[in-house]
Amino acid sequence: MPDKEHTYVVMVTWTGNTGAGTRTYRGYDRAFEAVAPGKPVIPGSSDPAFQGDPARWNPEDLLVAALSSCHKLWYLGLCAQAGIVVTAYTDTAEGRMTEEPDGAGQFTAVTLRPRVTITAESDAAEALALHHRAHALCFIARSVNFAVTHEPTIVRAGD
Repeated sequence: MPDKEHTYVVMVTWTGNTGAGTRTYRGYDRAFEAVAPGKPVIPGSSDPAFQGDPARWNPEDLLVAALSSCHKLWYLGLCAQAGIVVTAYTDTAEGRMTEEPDGAGQFTAVTLRPRVTITAESDAAEALALHHRAHALCFIARSVNFAVTHEPTIVRAGD
C-alpha cells in the first residue's frame, strides 16, 4: 500500500511596512499574519530579542506549541484506545535555542512537561508509559533535528 501524503498550505504575509519598507533595519515592523483556509488568522512577529512585538506569536513560540500540541493529540488518542480516561491535560513546554555570533541559530532542545489528570479507575503506570508511544508517533517531533524530551506528571483523581 502506498504511503499517504498530506499537504498543508499556509500563507504568511508581512504586514509591517511602516511606509519606507526595509530601508533601515530598525525602520520596519516585524509583524506578519499567518492564514490557512477556513482558520483564524495568527498574528505574528519576531521574538522581542529581534525587534519583534512581544504581544504576537513568534516562529519560535509556534514551533514549541506545534511540538506540544502534536504530542498531546497523539497521547489523548492513545489513552482513549487503551481505556485510560484523561480529564485534564496541560503542558508547560520549553524550547531552547542558541544564537551564534553571526546571528544564525538553531533549536537545541524542547522539553514537554505535560500534567495529566486521569480517573481513579485508570492505570497510572500505563498512562505514564503512553507518553513514550506518543513521542514515537508525533509527526512534528519526528521531523525536527534536535532532542524533544518529555517529563510527564500523572495525577489520579482523588489523589
